[in-house]
Amino acid sequence: MARGPKSSDVPLIRRTLAIYKVSSVFTGVFLLGLVVMMVTRYGFQRDIELNGADGFLALTPIDTLIGFNFSIFLLAVHGWLYVLYLACDFVLWRLLRWPFWKFLWVAMGGIIPLLSFVFERQVPREVEGLIASLEIDAGTGTGIGAGATADSTSTETRA
Repeated sequence: MARGPKSSDVPLIRRTLAIYKVSSVFTGVFLLGLVVMMVTRYGFQRDIELNGADGFLALTPIDTLIGFNFSIFLLAVHGWLYVLYLACDFVLWRLLRWPFWKFLWVAMGGIIPLLSFVFERQVPREVEGLIASLEIDAGTGTGIGAGATADSTSTETRA
């Protein structure tokens, strides 16, 4: 069995990579907001409030919120964006046939602040390199994408 992506999966890989890039940026931005929220909530016992008694945006004691609790909004939105980020990570992992540790490593991008911005640059560069080698190999019939075809034809010619 061939290791590595199949050339027939290139369009799906490109689509998933485009969604991954966007989701990694949004997940990273909301993760930074979540860090600010955690510092204000657990360090100062205040939540971020929109349209409350103290104005449009204020740090309000947790028990006295009147307006929209922006802290809870940050929690929920980051959670759903991380689900999208993980789904893209999973699809890339499955299609590119990466080792499981790579899936876990890329998944850390939505948990460790600023790491998703690093991965937003690093992962696409690596995937584009794999896609380029696949396209080159598809033209010559050798390399990553042609492993299964080469094995099956060599077995048939021996028989």
